[in-house]
Amino acid sequence: MTTEADSFPRRHARTQRFTLGAPRAFTVAPDGSRVTFLRSPSGTDRANCLWVLDLPDGPERVAADPGALLGGAAEQLSPEERARRERSREGGAGIVGYATDAAVESAAFALSGRLFTADLRAGAEAGATRELRVPGPVIDPRPAPDGRHVAYVSGGALRVVEAGGEGDRALAEPESDNVTYGLAEFVAAEEMGRARGFWWAPESDRLLVARVDDTPVNRWWIADPAHPGREPNLVAYPAAGTDNAEVRLFVLGLGGERTEVAWDRARYPYLARVHWSGAGAPLLLVQSRDQRGQVFLAVDPESGATRMVHADEDPVWLELFPGVPCWSPSGQLVRIADEGGARRLAVGERPLTGPQLHIRAVLDVTADDVLVSASAGEEAQSPETGEIHVYRVNELGVERVSQEPGVHSAVRAGGVTVLVSSVLDSPGARVQVLRDGKLTATVRSYAEDPGMSPRVTLTRGGARKIPCAVLMPTDYSGDTPLPVLMDPYGGPHGQRVVAAHNPHLTSQWFADQGFAVVVADGRGTPGHSPAWEKAVRDEVAAVALQDQVDALHSLAGDFPLDLGRVAIRGWSFGGYLAALAALRRPDVFHAAVVGAPVTDMRLYDTHYKERYLGHPDEQPEVYRRNSVIDDAGLVDAAEPHRPMMIIHGLADDNVVVAHSLRLSSALLAAGRPHEVLPLSGVTHMTPQETVAENLLRLQLDFLRRSLSLNAPTGQAG
Repeated sequence: MTTEADSFPRRHARTQRFTLGAPRAFTVAPDGSRVTFLRSPSGTDRANCLWVLDLPDGPERVAADPGALLGGAAEQLSPEERARRERSREGGAGIVGYATDAAVESAAFALSGRLFTADLRAGAEAGATRELRVPGPVIDPRPAPDGRHVAYVSGGALRVVEAGGEGDRALAEPESDNVTYGLAEFVAAEEMGRARGFWWAPESDRLLVARVDDTPVNRWWIADPAHPGREPNLVAYPAAGTDNAEVRLFVLGLGGERTEVAWDRARYPYLARVHWSGAGAPLLLVQSRDQRGQVFLAVDPESGATRMVHADEDPVWLELFPGVPCWSPSGQLVRIADEGGARRLAVGERPLTGPQLHIRAVLDVTADDVLVSASAGEEAQSPETGEIHVYRVNELGVERVSQEPGVHSAVRAGGVTVLVSSVLDSPGARVQVLRDGKLTATVRSYAEDPGMSPRVTLTRGGARKIPCAVLMPTDYSGDTPLPVLMDPYGGPHGQRVVAAHNPHLTSQWFADQGFAVVVADGRGTPGHSPAWEKAVRDEVAAVALQDQVDALHSLAGDFPLDLGRVAIRGWSFGGYLAALAALRRPDVFHAAVVGAPVTDMRLYDTHYKERYLGHPDEQPEVYRRNSVIDDAGLVDAAEPHRPMMIIHGLADDNVVVAHSLRLSSALLAAGRPHEVLPLSGVTHMTPQETVAENLLRLQLDFLRRSLSLNAPTGQAG
């Protein structure tokens, strides 16, 4: 019997889901001589240090320790830095990001709003880290490729300073309080996967810099009702159907030269990707607002003129992918494209992969091959449920780098590959350093062992072969039907059915409380096929909910599921899905935990909602039928009315608390039973230890009450 101090909810919260102490953010030197990465000193310490592994057989060494650099003082984060971390879902502390020069000999990072550089070379003195005294608070510092300067953002200005700390100056300063240089706008960081706002030229003599003017964007107030004396936080939030920020791009020379990059911003307002390497001209990917058209543009840095390299159109939408577009060393465009019903890798105009692979990201490009992350495609001979592998692709064929069944990713340079692998039967991730395919080193993880292993079966359910994970109680040995807890995310960009250990831990904890837990990745979720993801267009609610129902009913034939006692829990899209389940299918679902749900489609951001539902002024009916609070079933007086627990962070600036408040008001007006759990000071993440711990316990209590269940004797903590 576990004690309160070492219970799973407590340890899960204290270790940030057992991620603290795990190495991450790897960079390999182009000569293959070293690997840099971030890692906190233990599985309960949030403060990351910057580490270096010298190859071939050198030890791991600390290049920068935030505790020593701050002299034990607490970190001070600016509002801009807090916002950046919220967009990237960064719950760590200390050094949470860094950038290096081209040779990976020096690194720059911000710590408590101050600028630091670290010498990464072998033989550098321990702690060879220095602070550059520059105006703060500093955001996103990045060394020039030659290491002679560092660019950074402070006060909305893009500034540069010499590596020795001299010559600090602004290259571009905001013309008003609504303008920033060098930062990504909200939708780029939240939805496009573009967290950066400036890019160095490979010659280190100039930069491409984004200028963001959010004057046109609606202003919302995020208040903290628990502290009425505090002034609400004013945020620029581009809700669906409203104006986005105006984004322009400039080439800025170190001597003050300034040239604007020209493209048809009226037709293609979204600056989705920027790439600048020695293999070709600066490369942009810009999208139309409806995300059905995009063009790849090469930039002339001297004049700012652009020329089209390639154009794409799609009748549904065009997806954005990590690592592309980019140039191959021979100057060919590397991209990922949905063609012929498959997601393919293309170099130039030639696709190099077929329907057997579903390409997810480009990891590295050399003259010999392209390193990619991919799942098995729909035409693969043996579908691998939940597996993601690393492959080498060239004109001669495809070679799989990762072998063990699981979820794999990689970073590569200089003949060295850092392969990060997670598998079902082992906690955490294993990090192997390979040289020319041979193991040369491993990187240690300090993450805590969860002390439990998921009893999970990966399978597929229903006629559509929906990927599913079914988890049974650890000590369950009978065939007595168990109450069911559906535990999905179930929406775009959120794959939950994966062949890895730690992603299933929370589901297993709920299973050990006496549930059969089902996780289903229905249509709209990634990793299957373009048609699978795009099936939700205009019908997100109906399609996502139907697949949860179909998965549940199909699995009942193979697992001991009590269909008379079915609950559902979820957060964000999963919370939306849980609310839909309780309201639209009370014949199937008997209780719902609704966490941070999007309930009014018009209250979420432009890039996300308009991708799936179109423009609300053009398709108001589509928005109505996909919004929970407009659901006709909400006000239907007919029984049954299923209980809901609605949970929301009051400081959430992504899914604002208005979503839950509007849902609660509509439920109250309809006389429908529900509970509301407001989380003071909590954003869309829940990194606070006590909050994260007690959220699990309170959800369990609600589920037991709602399904009339007794706590099993000797339950796992």
